[in-house]
Amino acid sequence: MPTLPPERTPLYNHPLPALEAWLRQLGARQEGSQAVHWDLQRPEWSARITLESEDLAVSWHGEGRECQRRFPYGLTRADVEAAILAGP
Repeated sequence: MPTLPPERTPLYNHPLPALEAWLRQLGARQEGSQAVHWDLQRPEWSARITLESEDLAVSWHGEGRECQRRFPYGLTRADVEAAILAGP
């Protein structure tokens, strides 16, 4: 498994294998053969994470709500992780 940069490192400084390893650590699963689509399941909600060219897109579903956000790769991994895990 690739070594992750420090958590305060912007996402744009993570090579793709490190981003994939990070998503796996969060509990996300790659959607089929699509390297850019990931699903994250939590008891109260689920999220679809998409690695896009300009940013990381997240769509949450659950708790009677749907929410979408985009996070630029200039944000730190710690900040994006906290936002993702906060849920919808």
